[in-house]
Amino acid sequence: MNLSFTKEEIEFRNEVRSFFATAMPEDMRKRVLNGQKPTKEDLVSWHQILDQKGWAVPSWPKRWGGTGWNAIRHYIFNEELLQAPALAPLPHVNQVGAVILSQGTDEQKQRFLPKLRNLEWWPCQGFSEPGSGSDLASLKTRAERQGDCYLVNGQKVWTSQAHRSDWMYTLVRTGSGSRKQEGISYLLIDLKSPGITVRPIETIDSFHHFNEVFLNDVRVPVENRLGEENKGWAYAKHTLGHERVILAGVGLCKYRIRAAKNILAEGNFSTEFKERLHEKLALLEVQVKAMEMTTMRVISEIENEAHAMDAKPSILKLKGSDLQQETLEVLLELAGPEAMRRQAEFYGSRSESVLGDEWIATAAPAYFYARAASIYGGSSEIQKNIIAKRVLSL
Repeated sequence: MNLSFTKEEIEFRNEVRSFFATAMPEDMRKRVLNGQKPTKEDLVSWHQILDQKGWAVPSWPKRWGGTGWNAIRHYIFNEELLQAPALAPLPHVNQVGAVILSQGTDEQKQRFLPKLRNLEWWPCQGFSEPGSGSDLASLKTRAERQGDCYLVNGQKVWTSQAHRSDWMYTLVRTGSGSRKQEGISYLLIDLKSPGITVRPIETIDSFHHFNEVFLNDVRVPVENRLGEENKGWAYAKHTLGHERVILAGVGLCKYRIRAAKNILAEGNFSTEFKERLHEKLALLEVQVKAMEMTTMRVISEIENEAHAMDAKPSILKLKGSDLQQETLEVLLELAGPEAMRRQAEFYGSRSESVLGDEWIATAAPAYFYARAASIYGGSSEIQKNIIAKRVLSL
């Protein structure tokens, strides 16, 4: 494992850092720095800026508008993006795009990839169901084959951005087997199809991120299935493994620690409070460095084509969730009693002018929302089971 970067990689890091520092519109940058949730217009605008640079779909091959980067450059890009901080490319675009690229027919690639790249086709992920979240393989949404269509019935939940989306890439049960992972297929579903109802879920941070999606006799053309029938679990497992590496959030934790140090240095805090927070931040930095080294091990394995989806992604997801919550807890401590009052002022008036330090108003919502970090992408309990199974069985 090599923890140092080459001259070319350092130059690439500087290019990425400079781009994020100058390319994002100032009003958008201010909203990101203050922890405000991006609007759909923000996401589309930023996606188009990234696309002009050639970075909107970094994991795709160059033929389809991607970068052709190796794993190290992907890591550098994500690290700098989180530390800037800047808005990330819409993750669902890269996730479903990867499955289309690996399992889609030529016709499916021609049909979907260009529209994904420019966000004409806005996707969301329809995996989780009531009772089938972390234990995803127990899903019950069923698709019955009827000629050249599937008739889909069931319910998806915690569907991020479904209210903004045009299509949903989803897992459905099309067969059965001795294991619950068998008999699952991967479908692309047009959310304008008759029989689909999207209902909002408002989370504890008072925002509308998630939704329930009900499917009642929804007709989905067989041509919208990716890969083989009943083989969808293998495609989803590949997606989830790489998602867990990204969800570790090394760069995000680094940014929050740096922000906390700056606030602590500039604020009027007692000596005792400063000493306690500095001690906590030092401990967090050590843990983030350890997580970064584990991430680099995974990247090294990918580069050497020697990696398997072993316990490391689950270790990163588990520890990353804890550290994301702990770094936000420090920021909430720095905001203090003002956090809840300023949150009410800020979101009640929807005006930025009533505040001096807008980050204080978003400290509490960010902290509350981060409670979900130990649930989405596979709960911490499930990650511990995976680690135990894959490490102790060796």
